[in-house]
Amino acid sequence: MAKYSKLRRRENLLGYLFILPWILGFLIFTVFPMGYSIWLSFTKWNLFTPPRWVGFDNYVKLLTEDPKFWQSLKVTTIYSIFSIPLGILGSLSVALLLNQKFKGVYIFRTIYYLPAVVSGVAVSLLWKWIFSPDFGLINFVLSKFGITGPGWLSDPAWTLPAYIIMSLWGVGGGMVIYLAGLNDIPVQLYEAAEIDGANRWQKFIKITLPMLSPVIFFNLIMGIIGAFQTFTQAYIMGGAGNAGLFYVLYLFQNAFSDFKMGYASAQAWILFLIILVLTLLVFKSSDAWVFYQGAFNENKKGGKKE
Repeated sequence: MAKYSKLRRRENLLGYLFILPWILGFLIFTVFPMGYSIWLSFTKWNLFTPPRWVGFDNYVKLLTEDPKFWQSLKVTTIYSIFSIPLGILGSLSVALLLNQKFKGVYIFRTIYYLPAVVSGVAVSLLWKWIFSPDFGLINFVLSKFGITGPGWLSDPAWTLPAYIIMSLWGVGGGMVIYLAGLNDIPVQLYEAAEIDGANRWQKFIKITLPMLSPVIFFNLIMGIIGAFQTFTQAYIMGGAGNAGLFYVLYLFQNAFSDFKMGYASAQAWILFLIILVLTLLVFKSSDAWVFYQGAFNENKKGGKKE
């Protein structure tokens, strides 16, 4: 027994030694910066003088005295409300189309996925040209139908719709995940439904959507995190007035244009709390709409009724 314990302790020690580089990296590059950022959020620091403790002043000022904070939060929230469902719907629609068996389907899958791997800066420059009121692609096409296109990025009323339209560019990334989920659905379920006389729509509602709900859940969580962290396109393309002032762009301006590091840190932690609360709400609601086949099979083995 003593020999066994000694061997076990040695194996544990070796295990810890193997993961030591990861632990050190996690502590140095994740835990320490996060802790330092929390401390900075309670200070006033301009990079050139030592940080000065100000308590909750940064948070109070953000929430009660800064109209640009609320404007940036409003822009980001509206963008998220529209872009996340559209992204999920677009990705799922394309995946359903490309899940069919026809000649050249792999070429189409590659074409739809390619935009997802293009650099964010390159994509932003491309869309800046597409939205150009004078020589942009969209207004050129509209002019062929006798329609005068708006100033997509120069008119405050059209800036946010332009960003929402642009968000559909990346549906290929979600499409790949949906395709993997579709291929995991047992064919026997569709065969049984056909025997029962179910049509395409009934099979989609009763089989495809429930079986894909874990994938939708994953894409929803990632969509919330990504939408609230929108930065590159807003930084490159801009917008009329504050119509394109996204939350992270305003955070960047506070930190690296105005050198208000403590203020920006407080803003970052408010964003963290917003995303955390939204994520927890989605997790909380998942019991009502996410179906896990593995859990269903386990319950069947245990004799539990669903």
